Amino acid sequence: MRAMTLMSAVGGALLLAAQPALSEENAAEKAVDAAKQYSGITLNSAEEAGLMAMLGINITGPEWKELTGIGLNVTEIPFEELFPKQMLEHKAGSGAYDIMTIGPSWVADMVRNGALEPLDPFIEKYGVASEFDDIAPAFKDWMTYDGKTYALVVDGDVHLLYYRKDIFEDPENMEAFKAEYGYDLAPPQTWEQFGQICKFITDKYAPELYGAGLINTGYMHFFFSERLRTYGGKFFDPETMKATVNSQEAIDALTDMVDQLDCQPPGVQTWGFGESLSALSAGEIAMTISWPPIARWAQGINADEQALSWVPESTVVDKIGYALPPGGHPELASGIMLAVSPDSKNKDAAYLYIQWLHSKQESLKNVMRPLGLRDAFRISHYEAPEYQALWPTAPDYLATLRQAGEQGYSDLAILETYKYWDSMGRAVVAAIGGKDPKEALDDLAAEWDGLTEQIGVDRQKEAYLEWAQKPSAYRE
Repeated sequence: MRAMTLMSAVGGALLLAAQPALSEENAAEKAVDAAKQYSGITLNSAEEAGLMAMLGINITGPEWKELTGIGLNVTEIPFEELFPKQMLEHKAGSGAYDIMTIGPSWVADMVRNGALEPLDPFIEKYGVASEFDDIAPAFKDWMTYDGKTYALVVDGDVHLLYYRKDIFEDPENMEAFKAEYGYDLAPPQTWEQFGQICKFITDKYAPELYGAGLINTGYMHFFFSERLRTYGGKFFDPETMKATVNSQEAIDALTDMVDQLDCQPPGVQTWGFGESLSALSAGEIAMTISWPPIARWAQGINADEQALSWVPESTVVDKIGYALPPGGHPELASGIMLAVSPDSKNKDAAYLYIQWLHSKQESLKNVMRPLGLRDAFRISHYEAPEYQALWPTAPDYLATLRQAGEQGYSDLAILETYKYWDSMGRAVVAAIGGKDPKEALDDLAAEWDGLTEQIGVDRQKEAYLEWAQKPSAYRE
């Protein structure tokens, strides 16, 4: 397949280029050398079920065993169950996991519940300070809470806009669009422009091609959190902690979200990640907003990997462009970090495996692999010659990905965040299904206020203000 041909063409010379010079201190090598003293033990790791877990099961776990003699037992857990399952095991003191998979939004909650082992002593003992300087700032910020480091990032998620360059750059389309709307046909800078471009393309090409096809089920809190802040909204009143997710800005954001379904394909209200990917790959939509792996898959990279047999064959190779979503501040939607359980009996060994995965040397391999769904989070990832050589427009993709990380909105991170997420997702899906947006958001605000009362207004306020002071919270 074309993907493997490209990888082969890059050749061993480029792979060698990924290796640090022998004179440089190397976090991966330090981890391996230190871990050999624990040869014979088996580490237990909780990981997201599916492609995420396959990296450890099929590749990095066996490699680690060969390098250090330490085994890896991976427990696969659906993403939505990762937080509660790991918290329950901690509260029970079971020691079921040595290594924990966490999202950035969970750190405050888990630290306050004593569920994360501080990593600074391990970093001082085994780490390489210069490698931390290589982490893109948005993702480096994820790893700390109240001045301490609790996890190491291994996956830098962020939303991107994917669009059909051939449709946008068609001279006839450009002329007609400019005549109708008075500005150039290009990736939308605002959500108003998104709606206009979507309608223009749909009016001309449907039913063969629609202007856009967005995700409307699953993880909708990510997509609405981004829109809400792009429209100028906020999550809470910082003085009273009353929810402001039903402000006029929020109502406008959700109303536009619903209204813009009119220029998207029939049935789009029930689309998830898979449907959006399939429609883009099949050439049925001109725009979508999704996570970074879409870029590789729409290009046909990794198409011959058996575990990705469910990914549709791409008909749009070399036709996809990359841009920031409307508003210019994409959601840093989840991402993955690894942490050490305070209940582990093998804390040093667990940390060393995490350091190895997080290192410059190993993380570059992982963000290019088909398994693991790892995405760039280091400056060196964006600049890596071997990554930029994967397909002709990979440099454009990596430059956009880097900009997205620099400009992105961080996920809300407060106490019991996942409950607020779940509530928001249900409210958005209800509006997409026909409920009045204002009514849906009024109900959401009432539910959030109830959650805040249960948790404790003062406790939640402290957590919220800690998060809200980050530059990536509101981008004001």
